[in-house]
Amino acid sequence: MPAEWEHQEGVWLSWPKDQDTFPDLIAVEQAYIRIIGEISRYENVHLLVSNEDIAHYVSDIFRDERIKTEHLKLHQIDYADVWFRDYGPSFITRRRDSSLAMVDWTFNAWGNKYPGLLQDDRIPSVMNEELNIPRFIPGIVLEGGSIDVNGCGTVLTTEQCLLHPNRNPGLDQSRISWYLREYLGCCHVIWLKDGIVGDDTDGHIDDIARFVSTTTVICALEEDPGDENYTPLRENYQILRQATDQDGTPLTIIPLPMPGEVWDDNRLPASYANFLVTNQVVLFPSFGDPNDQIAEKVLKGVFPGREVTGIDARELVRGLGTIHCISQQQPESSKRE
Repeated sequence: MPAEWEHQEGVWLSWPKDQDTFPDLIAVEQAYIRIIGEISRYENVHLLVSNEDIAHYVSDIFRDERIKTEHLKLHQIDYADVWFRDYGPSFITRRRDSSLAMVDWTFNAWGNKYPGLLQDDRIPSVMNEELNIPRFIPGIVLEGGSIDVNGCGTVLTTEQCLLHPNRNPGLDQSRISWYLREYLGCCHVIWLKDGIVGDDTDGHIDDIARFVSTTTVICALEEDPGDENYTPLRENYQILRQATDQDGTPLTIIPLPMPGEVWDDNRLPASYANFLVTNQVVLFPSFGDPNDQIAEKVLKGVFPGREVTGIDARELVRGLGTIHCISQQQPESSKRE
């Protein structure tokens, strides 16, 4: 599995449509318009739309916003919700010729928490009717937001998620590591502990720690000792400080601040680590918090060759996810089989 900063053919998203997920659906649509507008300046955006009416609606929006659409590709596929990172495929490439394939994990709506979303498990197979690339089916439950790779053989994940009994009961850490090695082409797994408060995915890595180069990891840290996130994030930070890459090289760990508490009826899983790296721009969630500017500065420091742009995610996060959760990058490939 290539690292996210490697060259991409495009990014996959699903257009928001459910007001139960996003009470202020118009505000979330505006966030999507900005996200798609930024990405499509440099690469393709593959956008799932559930029917022809929504396809026309989206096309009209982008025409009215005067956003060029030559890189916007609509795919009419019915889906339940927008969390493409988790129900979409993990794209992989073959080392010797860079041909593209996908890994089609089982999606069980984060431990069967949301029965109405279970239908999105079918999305990779439906996509592949068009893509027609090799599709590998491990037969275990795994969401894309639970893993992060450096593209050289190391994968980051958490015990809270991949060892949770609501995912793959009966599979221990050794067996899950085997699946990661076999299906992602990784030889080294770094296991962190718990995720952030309010995360209904049971500790996805993309709210905690992310590779930004082959040996550098950004790690979310909470500075307030009275905050619930303080202790688990410190524990993860200490694990990373002792960790190495697949070759035994110690990792460089760069702290990333957390935004202040974001509440709806319950605390929401707001994290700057939920950024998306694309060919020319890094999109990170902003929350109207003073730490927005600090997070932007940190990201500019680790991605000097890319633009870094904040997207107002205050309404997105009410759906319990932000920019990385709704997207999945497709690496560039030399050919398809």
